[in-house]
Amino acid sequence: MTTVLVPGTTAADADDLAVWPVSTRRQADGDVGVGGVALTEVAHRFGTPVYVLDESEVRARCRAYRAAFPDAHVMYAAKALLCRAVIRWVRDEGLGLDVCSAGELELAVTSGFPPERVIMHGNAKSPRDLETALRLGVGTIVIDSPSEIARLAAAVGPHGHQRVMLRVTPGVSAGGHEKIRTGTDGQKFGLSLADGSAEHAVARILSQPQLRLAGLHCHIGSQITEVEPYVASLRRVVGLMARIRDVHGIALPELDMGGGHGVPYRPGEPALDLSALARELRGALASACASAGLDAPRLVIEPGRAITGPAGVVLYRVLAVKHTGGQVFVAVDGGMSDNPRPALYGARYAPRLIGRRSPAKPTTATVVGRHCEAGDVLAADVELPGDIRPGDLLAVPVAGAYHLSMASGYNMVGRPPMVAVADGSARLLVRRETLDDFRGRDVGE
Repeated sequence: MTTVLVPGTTAADADDLAVWPVSTRRQADGDVGVGGVALTEVAHRFGTPVYVLDESEVRARCRAYRAAFPDAHVMYAAKALLCRAVIRWVRDEGLGLDVCSAGELELAVTSGFPPERVIMHGNAKSPRDLETALRLGVGTIVIDSPSEIARLAAAVGPHGHQRVMLRVTPGVSAGGHEKIRTGTDGQKFGLSLADGSAEHAVARILSQPQLRLAGLHCHIGSQITEVEPYVASLRRVVGLMARIRDVHGIALPELDMGGGHGVPYRPGEPALDLSALARELRGALASACASAGLDAPRLVIEPGRAITGPAGVVLYRVLAVKHTGGQVFVAVDGGMSDNPRPALYGARYAPRLIGRRSPAKPTTATVVGRHCEAGDVLAADVELPGDIRPGDLLAVPVAGAYHLSMASGYNMVGRPPMVAVADGSARLLVRRETLDDFRGRDVGE
């Protein structure tokens, strides 16, 4: 995706907006428009903090994935962001859905998403998760542990059948932070290729007539910006598929390479090259399968952040500006309850002032939240106008993934609303959480 220059802007302006939705336009009064809607208008109508989601950007990114992988199953990873509107957009654009809980699955199916186009994940699926998946007719369940095999077979019953995949760990390290690297041994996901546990699980699955093993699943991490870890993982997993063919006489029809496709959060940061990924995976799959004498399985991929992340912007109101200890702290009306990623992973963002033009020289500041934690920092050491003051609006791009989905009720501040913008209009998708919501759940005396 590229930023489009508008009349009167410079290349530097375009670079400044490089990580914003393609529809972003700088306006004469210092405001910024997304989807044809001024962000100050969104803040005025819906209050702050508020998540803004560009519908056209989400849809365009769905279409880009389908174009890059025309012969693959593209499954949107719901954990990045899920609401009824996103479910409808993903369905309309022909993607499948990857869910991790009964809650995500119920919302999807009750919103009209075909359950046969859903994959259910989870390293510790609850009885409710499995019961819901079977009741609603989920297309595929990804088995993540040996104990799940017998539990799932029993839940299916002697006369039923369920399509499954097995999650394997290829021993490849990739990802932007150690807490989101899932392809190595010694973490909670999947079964190791190195110690034989994956092969043992395959044999157990094949011994259960209720379970139909459709393929292997491999997810190596998140915020990955290089192609090579995917290629290395694919080759190792194809090796297991060849051994399964040799031992059990079965050629598995699908190979799910997961997601984790990285996006830039600040101008100049790298992104995973989607075209290169598609080209290299297809080539590696054809080569590895030819060497093993296998028919190439159908690829499955599961992008989440790369679909919705760059389509989102979050707006905050400045509450206080503090000059202390040689630093400038800009406190806003949100924080780690609406974006825990900086506290969890050290994620870095590029906030900007909107709503007015400032003649002041930039100053280095740290944008902090309103919560009672020293770690409630939204953006450290960023440049903001030197006259930043209470009442100003800050906009933070790349807020469409792992913001609303990871938001919490800390300090009972309430989770922000989400607003969709498209074709010059804004509409509410998810309302703001209120004190009445908190009171309604508190039923004790």
